[in-house]
This record gives sequence, C-alpha cells and structure tokens, in this order.
Amino acid sequence: MFSVIGAAVLLLGSLRPVLSQNISGCPGYTASNVAQTDSGLTASLTLAGDACNVYGYDLPDLTLLVEYQTDSRLHIQIFDQSETVYQVPESVVGRPGNDTVAVASSLLSFNLTQDPFSFAVQRTDSGESIFDTSGMALVFESQYVRLRTSLPSNPNIYGFGEDTDPFRRPTTDYVRTLWSRDAYLIPPGTNLYGNHPIYFEYRESTSETHGVFMLNSDGMDLDINSDSAGQYLEYNMIGGIVDLYVLAGPGPVDVARQYSDVIGQPTMMPYWGFGFHQCRYGMQDVYEVAAVVANYSAADIPLETMWTDIDYMDLRKVFTLDPDRFPLEKMQELVTYLHDHEQHYIMMVDPAVAYQNYSAFENGESAGIFLKNSDGSIYQGVVWPGITAFPDWFNPATQGYWNGEFSSFFSPTDGVDIDALWIDMNEASNFCPYPCSDPAAFAVSNDDPPAPPPVRPNAGYPIPGFPTDFQPSSSSRIKRGQSLKKRQMGTAGGMMGLPNRDLINPPYPIHDAAGSISNLTLDTNLIHSNGLAEYDTHNLFGTMMSETSRGAMLNRRPGLRPMVITRSTFAGAGRYVGHWLGDNNSDWFHYQISIAEMIAFAAIYQIPMVGSDVCGYAGDTTEELCARWAMLGAFYPFYRNHDATGVAHQEYYLWPTVTEAAQVAIKARYQLLDYIYTALYQQSVDGTPLLNPMFFLYPTDTNTLSLDLQYFYGPSILVAPVTDEGATSVSVYFPDDQFYDFFTYEPLRGSGSSVTINANLTQIPVYIKGGAILPLRSDGANTTAALRELDFNLVVAPGLDGKASGSLYLDDGVSITQAATSVIGFAYDGSTLTMSGTFGYDVGNVSIADVVLLSATGSPTTTTANKPLTGGFSMSL
Repeated sequence: MFSVIGAAVLLLGSLRPVLSQNISGCPGYTASNVAQTDSGLTASLTLAGDACNVYGYDLPDLTLLVEYQTDSRLHIQIFDQSETVYQVPESVVGRPGNDTVAVASSLLSFNLTQDPFSFAVQRTDSGESIFDTSGMALVFESQYVRLRTSLPSNPNIYGFGEDTDPFRRPTTDYVRTLWSRDAYLIPPGTNLYGNHPIYFEYRESTSETHGVFMLNSDGMDLDINSDSAGQYLEYNMIGGIVDLYVLAGPGPVDVARQYSDVIGQPTMMPYWGFGFHQCRYGMQDVYEVAAVVANYSAADIPLETMWTDIDYMDLRKVFTLDPDRFPLEKMQELVTYLHDHEQHYIMMVDPAVAYQNYSAFENGESAGIFLKNSDGSIYQGVVWPGITAFPDWFNPATQGYWNGEFSSFFSPTDGVDIDALWIDMNEASNFCPYPCSDPAAFAVSNDDPPAPPPVRPNAGYPIPGFPTDFQPSSSSRIKRGQSLKKRQMGTAGGMMGLPNRDLINPPYPIHDAAGSISNLTLDTNLIHSNGLAEYDTHNLFGTMMSETSRGAMLNRRPGLRPMVITRSTFAGAGRYVGHWLGDNNSDWFHYQISIAEMIAFAAIYQIPMVGSDVCGYAGDTTEELCARWAMLGAFYPFYRNHDATGVAHQEYYLWPTVTEAAQVAIKARYQLLDYIYTALYQQSVDGTPLLNPMFFLYPTDTNTLSLDLQYFYGPSILVAPVTDEGATSVSVYFPDDQFYDFFTYEPLRGSGSSVTINANLTQIPVYIKGGAILPLRSDGANTTAALRELDFNLVVAPGLDGKASGSLYLDDGVSITQAATSVIGFAYDGSTLTMSGTFGYDVGNVSIADVVLLSATGSPTTTTANKPLTGGFSMSL
C-alpha cells in the first residue's frame, strides 16, 4: 500500500539525470600469477595504469577466482585481495556445495586474456562465447564496479526483475535498476519491490539458452544497448564484488534447474494455499469481513481463505487489535467459523513497529533489536502507525523477538489463530522523505473514525451461518478506529565493506525512481548489529524479514508448512515465501502485464507461488475486467482478489457475469489442483518451473520468443486469456504440435501459426498439450479439504506420436516432513495405459474412477477404471 502523493514523489525522482562522468579512460587491469588447477584457476589482477578515481578510488590489487563447479556451472569471482569489500552473506543467500569437476568435463570453458585483462566464457563443444568482457575494461572502485559483456545483435534477454516491462527485454537504451522501493501502481520502466540479478539469454543461431547470475545485493543499473562496437550488456554496481555464476543450459528449463541449484529450490506450500483467496484494504470491521465470507457461500463461489489487511490493527500498530471494530472475542469466533467450515484465515504484519509505549515496541526495545543511529538511539521512520522503529534482521536476537510476538498475538488460545501470513512494506517502506529530520510531520492521521460501509447484498445482521449475536452494538461501528483516507504528505577484512564511503550519496547515482537511495526507505548509512551497512544490504531487507517470519510461523506451528506471502524479494527468497505482485491498478495494462511478471517469477526467479491482485488493487474495476481477471487469476499459482480502500468493492458475487466466470474458473482450477500441486513439488525438488513461457517448451520455435500473453501452467496446460477490452476472441499461437481444448476435449492441430479463438466473458481459452496425462479431480468440492476426498479421472491426451505421460504427487498437504508420500507415473504407449511408482500415502477411498482417452481425429472415449491408488496397474484403452 502506498499513497498517490508518495508515488508522484517517486516518479519525479526517476527523472533526474545520471551524472556525466568519464570512465572511458580507466586503465583496466593486468593479470599475473595465473595458477591453473584441474577444476579452475586463480590469478592476481593489478591496475594497468593511473587510477581514474571517478566514483571513489580504484582498487589497485584484485584476485580472480574461477571454479568449474558442475559440468554446467562455472563460478567466477573478482574481489579485493584483502577481502574487505562487502560480499553477500551466506546466511542470507546460501551457496551451492563445494564440489568441483574437471575442466575437461565441463560444458563451458573459461578463457583468460592477461594484458589487458578480460575473459570469455565459451561453450566447449562449439566455441561460441556466451559471456565476453573484451569490449570494455573492468572498472573496480570503492563505490563503483563496471563489467560489460558483448551480446549478439538483437539478443533475446529475459530476467533482471522485478518490473512491469516486457518479458523479453528491450535492447536499445534499456536500463533496469535493482533497488527495492515501495512502488505504488508498479509503473513500467522503474525499479519496483524486489531484485533478481539473473538473466537468461536465448541464442537463435544455436537454439540454446544460457543464464548468468550476478550475486550482488548492492544497488545497480543494468544497461542493454549498442555502440560502434556492437550490442552489449553492462553492470554498473555501487558496491560489492563481481560474483558470477554462468549456467550452460542448453535448454531454458535446464537453465532454470541449474539456477535453482545455486540459490536453492523453492519451498513447498500447503495444498490449501492453492484455493481461492479474498481480501480488501478498508474493511469496516470484523462483521463486514464475516459478511463477505457469508456472501461467497450464498453465491456458491468456493472461498478457501479470507484475509484481513491492516484494518484490524489498533491505530495501525502491528500485533494489536482494534478493540471495538475487531475485538478479540469476535475475531476468534470468525476464525472458528472458518476452521469449522474447512476454510482459512490470514492477516498482514508489517516490519515497522510503532514507536509508542506498547508491548511490541517495549519488547523490541528491551531486546535491543531495532536499527540504531550512530549515537545508539533507535532509528525513527514513519509508516502507517506514525513514527516507527524497524527490526534489524541481522541481529541474532530478532528471531526470538519475532517468535515471541507471533506466539502471543497469534496464539490459538489467547490470540488470533491465523493459518498463514502476509507481510508488506518490507523494502523497507518509509513515508518520511530523506532526510527525515521531523518524522512527526509525516505521520498518518489516525484520529478520524471510519464511515459506515455502504449497503451490500446479504450484508445485514445477523450474518447467515454466524451466531445471532455476531453483530456490532449500535455504537461500536463509529466509536473509534483509524482513518481510511489515503496518507497525506507533510511539508576492512571480513567482507564488511570498505571504510570512508559516502553511504548516503554514492558518486555513481543509480536510476532509483525515488531519487536518493535513502529517500522513502531506511537511511543507507545505518549500520546493522553485525557491522554491515544498510547501503550494501538494503535489497536483502524483504528476504530477511521473510525468513525470520517463516521461522516465527514454524515456531508457533512446528511441523506445518508455513505459507508466507511477501512483497519484497531477492534472489533465493523462494526458499521461504511466495510473492504477490504489489499495488497494481484496475486496468487492462496491469491485467496484461501480470502474465509476464508472473512467469518471470515462477520460471526465472524460482518463486513459483506468485500472483497479481485479481481485478486490480487501486481504482474501480469494471464487470468486464473483473470477469476476465477472475478467470486469468484462476491460472495464477497464487489466486487472490484484493482491492484498496476508497474504491468500489469487487467481490465476485457483486456481478452475475463475474460470479459465473469465477465459478467456471475455480471449478477448472480445482480439477487441476493436484496437477498444479505436483508441478510445485517438482520445482521444489529440482527447479523445473511450475509456469513456463512458451519458448521454454518450444525452444526451437523462434515465434515463441516474444510471447508473454500466453503461457504454460506446468508442462501441459496452455493458457491464453482474452487480454483486450471489449474483445470476445483472442489470437492464440499454437506451435507445431497437437492440442486439445481443456473444456470440450476438441482437438486442435497446431501448425506454428495463430488461431482466433472465441471466448465470451465466462470463457478462457485453455488447451492440453498433446503427450500429456492429466490426473483431474472430480467436480463438486467447495473447499480443498473436500476436494481431497474426490476421485481422480485420468485424461490421456496423445501427442503426435500417439503416446502420452504424466505424473501425480500425493502427500498430506500440510506437513514439512511427510510420514509417507506417493510419487506416481502414468504412461500410454498408444494402446496400453500403465501406472507405476511409489504408493506410500494413504488416500483413503480415493481412486482413479475413469480414464478419458482423447482423439486427434474423433471423439473422446471414456473407460471405467475404478483403480485404487495403492499400487500399479496396466489396462488397454
């Protein structure tokens, strides 16, 4: 959440020019003392001439370290010989194991030029250079590192997010800045909430893909452009070292798996997390929350989880309840109702703690866990409750503090027993512009009581399904509360970082849309308890809060998978959390761009539990847009309708068309939920993407390289939503392959061309890729708990060769450590269907009821199977 005025300040900041400084004459380095081993090399790098000292001072002596870590991964580091320059702590972003391979067995080769120093990474088999720094000298200064690699003409580059730019990156005058900020309305062309310095590059000349990961958390500009020497990609970093992982692929899915081996595979989410979620910022009170739950039930729209934004807090203070609008007793009744109906409840927690005399602040102050100024006083910013303090996630005592607040406030007996967690504002967001000399001037007004909500269908009292006394007193609706208005703006060694740097105004100014890197966030000269500067670790704040919050959820519910949805992320965050795509707008652009954002997070950044605010967060949605988005959202991994205060309500049941669209889409989603869950399991094992851009599955079809309005859910479901306002059809590109309509089973033979598909407001084009076997749940469940009791129907969709295969993963859906699982494979050879695998998980009476065999030339045939999921079988079709 952020204010319109705050957004305007940010956008104005993005217009400032970059300082014009001449670094073209910097001398570069010379390599010496080259020592080669069976699995890599080391060398000394010495400044090759007079220092240019443009953005700080040049470091005269560096070390080059090259490791062949696997047959497909090459690790390259360039760092200062004293190892004083900051490096990303392994406690935040882990490193792959210390295994190495012989140079001769690698798919990649490292080629060193000693004088002037440069290097190239080449494919061993073809000799093609995929990373070549010979075009521009390395610059390594105290507050600036430049590294440039050449690119082929018109390159196909993907990655370097988070952003709302095209999925395939522009290649002329394109700058992608990595610096976390609170980015209201997620404007294109600017830095947003998270940072992932990984890119995939597809080479059309070879139909091969490679990846390059720069493990550096300092602010940076990534420039893609061309000059007289040709196309290039350039890193411009305000600190840290060169720490590159080059991934050979050669397929894009191979690169995804290889990247997951570097940063860690994503965490499994609970099965119920894939249900439909509902939220709104600006809910009047607990009774309105309950009314929404009841209205979904009355409309026969399956609602799995209800969420509450910061409305529940007492004057916006974390770990508090408004005693009149969200009293504890009624909150517990709400949660009991949801749990009794096999539904779930989630609340938001922000990192900023109100600088007031209440337990959460006093406990943090006593534990000494808040960020401090250089004089030892607690650093003060401004967020929703007014003046706030911020936890220091590097402080070893912070986990215990966070555990304690969670255990108390979310106690199943004495607090609000949430099932999962939502964390926000963790870039970190600060409403007080730098320098924040008077925080009180920028505090939010919390004095005005909220106005009564407008009348909505079925929102009277008593609320259907709830006790008759579950309703407010005549006065409590306006007795107290906080304003729902938008905020108004007022008038050395140890890799800890080099000394004597300007930590507020670095001499190289990255293109941060907020202007100063300390503006509307934490002061970057703050020093954490372990000695690291916020300047170097700013981009890690959200991920560190995510890990600590996951730990606190585990502490209160040991053994159960925590589902934590966060806003700010860095490389590796998927090990802990999922991500929603921030404060979007209710318009067609944000509907469209959500597809590219989502597939980037799932397929490239390894955060597969991802989705956008369905129907849009800010602004009034329309019936048409919400109907289309309700259907698209059903094919996000994370599926939540969420809107802002002050805009028209957009719960699905408010429009007949949206109600029908949601029912159709959720039915399809629930049929596919075990297929989706299986795909997530596979990504948690080896990084195989849950979502796939078209070119991931058709890497030799160059027509797919720029497609970012259609995608594959898992390996076999093609989703191609209508994306234009007023349209009743969509042009869908079908590669040269066999496809089948998911809803009708009608065959469609792709020919590497586009086909116009008709789709009214309650239809979304979804196709099964030939060669797949889908385990679909039977219809008829309104919760995921009920869904797990329904039988499966196998849909066999033969490919061009007449064969098909698929898989199914089964477990209890909630435990971190499973007592037993089933990992099942299906295969169809053109006449016989077989099932094999391991069958440890007890599914009760659930079986494979029917097998539906699709045909590329005729009608499908259905065979009764009645096969238990306790062992293998073989049957003729």
